[in-house]
Amino acid sequence: MTGRIADPLDRLDRALHPLVSPPAGPGWNHSELHDLLPSGTELRPAAVLVALIERGDGPHVLLTRRTDGLRHHGGQISFPGGRIEASDADPVAAALREAHEEVGLDAGLSTPRGYLDPFVTITGFHVYPVVATVTGGYVPRLDPSEVAEAFEVPLPFLLDPANVQEHDVDWQGRRRRLLEFHFGPHRIWGATAAMLVNFRRRLEQA
Repeated sequence: MTGRIADPLDRLDRALHPLVSPPAGPGWNHSELHDLLPSGTELRPAAVLVALIERGDGPHVLLTRRTDGLRHHGGQISFPGGRIEASDADPVAAALREAHEEVGLDAGLSTPRGYLDPFVTITGFHVYPVVATVTGGYVPRLDPSEVAEAFEVPLPFLLDPANVQEHDVDWQGRRRRLLEFHFGPHRIWGATAAMLVNFRRRLEQA
């Protein structure tokens, strides 16, 4: 399927793994990165929130630019999120907590809808992407120690295959595929771009 997906929110629940249990498996990209993952250690569970904000012209996806000095992914474009703590009931709770801490998203403004496929990062995280719809009254309040900037991208832009660039690169002894979007001054790449492409593909299959 090519082109834009009509009424993506109408097929959202069919496209996602249900909330009742996090999706199992090693991560859909594990085979591509297995040789880059830390050896001898377990991947650290993490969760991110793919927030679909209801705006007048349709849903927008909330993204952040992380503060440059952070240990992991400093300066990169990402979803709100982080490591799952022992106090978190599940990945959904972790994603909502992190979104509240990083960008001031109150849980009462969001409705979790389900999971995308799990994803692994070369920094050793096993990520559960949680998709939620967010009311249009939300205004970001940033924690400057973690987030340098928050911005929104219209969902149809991210769901249009014409807007994602694919590059094959030789890295660490293997040919690998790099995905990226360019939106205004922002380069959305790496794990975030890959999760957005996974989102589009799941919607196409719904």
